[in-house]
Amino acid sequence: MIVNGKAVTLDLPPETPLLYVLRNDLGLDGPKFGCGRGQCGACTVLLDGEAVRACITPLAAAEGRHVTTLEGLGTRQRPHPLQEAFIAHQALQCGYCTNGMIMSAAALLATNQTPDENEVRQALAGNLCRCGTHDRIVAAIRTAADRMRSGDG
Repeated sequence: MIVNGKAVTLDLPPETPLLYVLRNDLGLDGPKFGCGRGQCGACTVLLDGEAVRACITPLAAAEGRHVTTLEGLGTRQRPHPLQEAFIAHQALQCGYCTNGMIMSAAALLATNQTPDENEVRQALAGNLCRCGTHDRIVAAIRTAADRMRSGDG
């Protein structure tokens, strides 16, 4: 598979959850272990551009495909517009849901550059946040969409 633009070859059981491989074998800590059942969204990654739950996605499903994690969107030196907007809008508190929110938003913005508030909320419906920053999260995503559309990101 190709993880964040780099080819990776692993000799692991095909049923190993992709999340375990990303965190334990590749040292990526963007995707989080939350519920382990694909219900909270904390482990969301992009698989060929589609938001998937890494905790329930077997390694075999990623074979030969592109996996993008939060680390693959941007860097500290050059953050992705979504990462910048989340910081600017203070759209996180504990930060546990942030990975899933940003990755789900990245998948949305790849197919819809002008989402309205309802479309953003629908795209995030499978991501749980206990801190209650949903309004700031939605505002951050819409700000990032505006910035990306203007070519400033």
